Amino acid sequence: MVTTAYHEPVLLAETLGFLDLQPGSVILDGTLGGGGHAHAILDRTGSNGVLIGLDLDSEAIREAGARLESAGYSERVRLIQSSFRRLDDVAADLAPLEIDGIVLDLGVSSHQLDEAARGFRFGDAPTESPLDMRMDGHGERPPASQLLATLDTEALEKIFSEYGQLPGSRRLAKAIVARREEAPLETASDLVSLIGELGIGRGRRHNPATLVFQALRIAVNDEITALEEGLQAAIRVLRPGGRLAVIAYHSLEDRLVKQTFRSEAKGCDCPPSFPVCRCGRVPTVEVLTRKPVLPSDDEIADNPRARSARLRAAQRLGAA
Repeated sequence: MVTTAYHEPVLLAETLGFLDLQPGSVILDGTLGGGGHAHAILDRTGSNGVLIGLDLDSEAIREAGARLESAGYSERVRLIQSSFRRLDDVAADLAPLEIDGIVLDLGVSSHQLDEAARGFRFGDAPTESPLDMRMDGHGERPPASQLLATLDTEALEKIFSEYGQLPGSRRLAKAIVARREEAPLETASDLVSLIGELGIGRGRRHNPATLVFQALRIAVNDEITALEEGLQAAIRVLRPGGRLAVIAYHSLEDRLVKQTFRSEAKGCDCPPSFPVCRCGRVPTVEVLTRKPVLPSDDEIADNPRARSARLRAAQRLGAA
């Protein structure tokens, strides 16, 4: 049964402030999740505001749609099962509607984390949690269990070191390759047990399995490439003056957002030795956040998942 309760998103007030919501604004939520951002945006854009919600997860689309309908917003909502990396196609289908703002709340949703069958978590009853981790719950990309069963030591080490920044990445990768000769790693319990046996990350403040599961999830869903493509598409489809707000929870994601905003704000990337610009690139955005906006201590106390959140925002310049 669908409930009407919403998990309040991290840095919600700050995100809404950077979007500069006005009556009648057309806002695209590229990571619909439970609909918390969507509900707050619709509440603040008046009776003629429009919310376009994207999510790869069909369950999120269904449940968020039902919640928004129960709140009386169904006439102002358009929900699409899609990745934000395909924003160009989405905007083309919406034409001539112009997009005033875009919000991307990256990573996995609270609902996905809390649903053991999705395979994103390792607490409570890990034996019942399959190593899946696909955002869409199915699709063409292989689940985490398949990556663990087929990738060689070097490829696994790269995932754990680059996406998880995990000390002992190579030792874990070698152990996975050796263990699968005995039996496949199919559940969260299988993987957590192996991490414990190896003593990977022992003494850390947070469970080292967090880094391992995070790294696998990013690899399974191709999240870094998707973000790179999605950021560029978001800048292209915003109307002049439109705003983009991005909340990242991983240092790689935050760095990519920062570098993309900085590059697009600079424009010309010719070498300093060139007397005149030859590339023809012009600035496309103005960066609104000199430094990332962080959650308050009170917010982290209320929601520990907020501790790694970083919010950055930019405004579209020129002709979109």
